[in-house]
Amino acid sequence: MAMTQVAREFAPEVQIEAVQTVSPSSVTDPREICLVSVKDPVGSNIFRGCLNIVLYYNKAGEEDSGWLVAGWIKESLGRALSDQPMLSGRLWRGEDGNGELEMVSNDSGARLVEAKITMTLREFLGLEEREKLEAELVIWKDIDEKNPQFSPLLHVQVTNFQCGGYSIGISSSLLLADLLIMDNFLMRWASIQKNLLSINDALKMPIFYLPNLKNTSLSPNSTISPTPGERSGQTKIFKISGDTEIEGAKNELFKRAASLCIEKAERELGSEMSAGFSLFVKESSNVIRVQNCKKNELLKPHLNLSTQVNSSSLDDSGIKELAFQDGNEPVHVSCWIGSVADGLVVAIPSPNGNTSSDINVIVTIPEGKEF
Repeated sequence: MAMTQVAREFAPEVQIEAVQTVSPSSVTDPREICLVSVKDPVGSNIFRGCLNIVLYYNKAGEEDSGWLVAGWIKESLGRALSDQPMLSGRLWRGEDGNGELEMVSNDSGARLVEAKITMTLREFLGLEEREKLEAELVIWKDIDEKNPQFSPLLHVQVTNFQCGGYSIGISSSLLLADLLIMDNFLMRWASIQKNLLSINDALKMPIFYLPNLKNTSLSPNSTISPTPGERSGQTKIFKISGDTEIEGAKNELFKRAASLCIEKAERELGSEMSAGFSLFVKESSNVIRVQNCKKNELLKPHLNLSTQVNSSSLDDSGIKELAFQDGNEPVHVSCWIGSVADGLVVAIPSPNGNTSSDINVIVTIPEGKEF
């Protein structure tokens, strides 16, 4: 798996053992369709950007292992995807490949990878270069620009450490990152897995248990070429609450919100947003608008005095307590935006789509641009 030259000098070996596809446990009917409105698909990061999450777990007991967890994930993830079918869908061009880009919940499935690493969990977490090496624990492959319909939008990697501990790495296209953060998909998925273990008795082995199924003469490493998922910069999350209604089009509201949050992120992070950045706006469940913006052309944020803006980081989300097995919460969690060269802003209105309701804004400022 690829990584930077600096990190490679310190890297323990990560070996991919299996690659599978997990589809929803029930057929999605009717299919959901979300229009991705964008003038410059290649230049706006829709094929490249991803949200990365890595959760680290100690071995919970004699019978616990990442191999067992991955086996149960094959079943629990399929059930969770039935609740959020767009996560197992694909990006494609409508009208027989010649129309506008759309995301469609066509049940093509998420990618599940099982791997092992030549190091204990404690040793890995203690590495000075850990943040660079974490890209090895979460797999992502950029969406194919010419044939996007073949590229998964969600990847999961379970990595086994030598001590019996393991990590669960999750990567999602930025087009769907709001579902992971705002709609509690991960909480629902973990709940399904814990319920499966409770019903089946945790000591019983899952059907998809790799050590019993693996053909040791084959190596999946040669069949998959992931995209390096190193951090693209520093990220802040803002929640704008109160009366944010502005006369005019929604596009003006979102640009003013982006401007406000960029200013606050720059002050809090001590870094400067790049001159050009991508703006993702989820206008509704059926439309995502993506555009390239120039920082010096942004509308100034003239919001009402009653408006409140609260900030947090990706690490402040509730996934720090995310347990896929009762009583075994993560010993460490890392979250970052990866595979994005320039700055990024993602604006997510409240689910009802009312312009006077809350707006969540994710701002990623590229590294190397300090005040």
